[in-house]
Parts: sequence; C-alpha cells; structure tokens
Amino acid sequence: MGTPVTSFDELRRRTLNTYGKEAAVCSVNPPLPDEARMSLLRMKYESEYKSANNFASFLEEASKKRNIETLESASQAPENKAEQAGERGSLTFESDVPDDSISLKSQNGFVESLNNETKEWNQSKTTALVVPEDRQTAVLEVNKSLPPKGASRVKAVRNRALQQMVQEQRSLGPMEGVEKDRPQWHPPWKLMRVISAHYGWVRSLAFDVTNEWFCSGSADRTIKFWDFASGELKLTLTGHIGTVRGLVVSSRHPYLFSVGDDKQVKCWDLEYNKVIRHYHGHLSGVYCVSLHPTLDVLVTGGRDSTVRVWDVRTKQQIFALSGHRDAIYSVQTQAADPQIVSSSADATIKLWDLSAGRCFSTLTHHKKGVRSVCLHPREFSFASASAGRIKTFLFPNGELLRNLYGHNTIVNSLAINEDDVLVSAGDDGSLVFWDYGAAHEFFRTNTVGQPGSLESEAGIFTCCFDQTGSRLVTGEADKTIKVWKEDENATEETHPVNWQPPSGLRRY
Repeated sequence: MGTPVTSFDELRRRTLNTYGKEAAVCSVNPPLPDEARMSLLRMKYESEYKSANNFASFLEEASKKRNIETLESASQAPENKAEQAGERGSLTFESDVPDDSISLKSQNGFVESLNNETKEWNQSKTTALVVPEDRQTAVLEVNKSLPPKGASRVKAVRNRALQQMVQEQRSLGPMEGVEKDRPQWHPPWKLMRVISAHYGWVRSLAFDVTNEWFCSGSADRTIKFWDFASGELKLTLTGHIGTVRGLVVSSRHPYLFSVGDDKQVKCWDLEYNKVIRHYHGHLSGVYCVSLHPTLDVLVTGGRDSTVRVWDVRTKQQIFALSGHRDAIYSVQTQAADPQIVSSSADATIKLWDLSAGRCFSTLTHHKKGVRSVCLHPREFSFASASAGRIKTFLFPNGELLRNLYGHNTIVNSLAINEDDVLVSAGDDGSLVFWDYGAAHEFFRTNTVGQPGSLESEAGIFTCCFDQTGSRLVTGEADKTIKVWKEDENATEETHPVNWQPPSGLRRY
C-alpha cells in the first residue's frame, strides 16, 4: 500500500511546486490581480487533481480490499501476519511534514482542505521573491523558524519553494533581473543622403518643430538652413566671427539661438532672418546652448566653466552657476526638477535647481571629460558620454542605471528617440546604435568619408534625430551632413537580435 500512496504524494508535491514557480514568476513580471490568481489556481486544481481525486477514491477502495485480505491472512497466521497487517492497514505519507494535516478520508474532505489551502496561498502573495537582499535574509529566517506542527502540506511545500527560489535569485548576483531587460528588436540603419554642406567642420545641428527644415552650424562661421525632404540649401546666415558651436530652435517663438567660439550668444528672428538680441556675459568661447521647454529661459555653457541662465526677452542674466572646474561641454533643460543638467571636461555632471540657482547633486561616475548629455524624450532619465564610456542615470537624484560598453573611442554626441534607440557618435567616425532600456548594442557602422578628405577627418561631431525619430542627421569632420534611416527591408528573421545574458552585468 505504501507505493501507490507515495506516487500520489509525489504527484501532489510536483503540482504544487510547479504552481509555486509559476506564481513566483507572475509576482515578478508583473503581479496578477487577485481574481486572475484565484482563477489560475482553481483551473490548475481542476486539471491536475480531477484524476487525482479519482485516484484517491480508488486508493480508499483498494485500502478496504487490502484490509479485508490482511484480516483474512492474519487469521491464518496470527503471530507473523498481524504485524504485517498493522503495517499495511494505515495510509502513510513519507514526507517531512506532519501526517495529521493530510486528510484523505473522503473526497469531500480532500477538496475542502484544498479550498482552504487555496485561500491561504492567495493571501500570502509570495512577495519574498522581489524583496531586497536584507529582506530576503529575513524571509529565509522566518521560513526556517515556522513550527512544523500543524502546518499544512501546501504551506510546507510553498515555504520550501520560496526558500529555493530566493536562494537561486541570490546566487545569480549581477544577473538579477536580466530576463526583463531583454532588448527589443530594432532594424539596422543605413545611409540615405550625403549633403556637401560647409567649408569647415559641421559642429552643430537643430531641427525645426515642424520637421520641414533643419539648420547646421560650422567652423566656416555660417549657419545654413536645409530642406529636410530634398536636402537643398534654403538660406545662409552670417554674423558669427568664430565657429558656431551650438544651435537651438524655439518651439514657441520664431527664434533661433546660436552660440560660438567668439563668446557671442545670438537670437535670430526667423521671420526677418536677422539678429534681434545679443546676450553678453561669457568670458570665453560658448560651447553649448539649451532652451527651456516651458519658460522663456535660455541656458548656455562654455570655456569659462560657468552655466549662465538668461531671460530671453530682457536679455538679462538671471544666474551665473559656478561649480565646474573646467570647460562645459553640454547643457540640457527640462520642465521638471532638476531643470538644468550640465557636463564638463572635469569629468562631472551637475544637476541644478533653477528656482534656487544652485547645484543639488554632482555625479562623479565618469573618469574623463563628459562631452555629451542627452535626455530621454519619454522617460525621466538621461544618458552621458565620455571617452569610451556611456552611462545612463535616473532623475531626479542621478542614480546610475546602466553602463554601456563597446564604444571604445571618444564619444562626441548622443541622441535618443522615442523608440528607445540611443545613438553614440565617435571621434573615429563610428556610429553605435543601442537599445536604451537593455543597454544592448544592436547595430554598428562607420561613416563614409568624402573623396579628397583626410583620414583624420572621419570624426562625427554632432548627431540628432528628427521630430519623428525615424531619421538621424550627423555633422562630420569631412564638412558634410549625412542623413540616416532605418532599413525598411530588414525583419527579425533577416536581422535577429544577437543577445545573450551578460556574465558580468554590474550596476555600479
């Protein structure tokens, strides 16, 4: 009688363990509603234990038959057979949990006990699998200290499953959470158009909010406007006496703001195509500019190591934010705090409180100068780039999210679109495309130098997406502007995701 009962015990244990693992997965990715969990459990019980209940009733009948046979054999051999009859006459479960909690006296009692254990299981919610390290230790200690007396079989099996899965999760170490970070599929990108644009390096790009045209600034001291659909030159503006290092187009006014190595910050009226305002205050070349999305506030940074905040209308300087020890390469603004993010050649990133005019956080994760900072258009996070290192951070306090490895050169520019495609442009002419959420490199290419250009003129200085995120424009050292687009013929079958869980994914 012991063999069939042990098989039933194994069947029941295996079912509960299987559900325990599925419930654990459901609790992580993401938790199911209580009604769905209850329905899932009831369906599993109906599918798994329908035959098991019949098996239990068969066991009862077989037990009665065996008991009768045992009594008959015991009457024939009272001395030796009585002990064997005593061993056969009881249903035993070879398990480490108490037998008094297991009721197989009747099918109704068995189903009732399962319903009670279902309620206990649903109330527990198995949250131990997603708690931090210190709480995991507490869960293990509590599960080990549970009194075995009176515990049901479901609870005992659940506790063992929790302990096992928590131990497995802790043993994964840096691999924790890798499965949910599996990269999405993105098509590769290809070169669409080459524009022979300037007589000097193309250092800055900016798109109009209507996506009909874009402008470029160059070392030839000119600003040129291009028709985005045809690539034809529409207009050339002159006025700077040094390299035009930064451009930004206002989304609320017909204004273009430009900065350059000549220390000048200019506001251009695009209806009349001439300068209407100058902003004076920088002591050296101005390298970067950003316009606040909701306020009439302009932010600039440059070689004098200060971030200057200007009132667009009155031309007055609101703040001169000091704290960086070297030239400022990039500034970005957003509507939510911190409203200003700046990066510098001193290898730091600073988050500024615009209302108070002070820095409330300094990030020192980079080892070399941070040449570019780019805000995510949808998420509350940003990416930064230095020589051979790209990092992503979370607002508002600047917690490190990811390290992106593989672009082993000086990264001059970053761009992110709404499809979670991050592009990094290197000083050696390389373009690397990343899945932003998974920090996975899915495509890499190199720019094609213009005929007659030097090998040293292969660098990419700036890159930006258009308003739709389906086109990428790069400004390069060979004096050209290149337009890139996604390969429309690529599919997941022709270009599958080449991804494996990394062996040393670190978050520090």
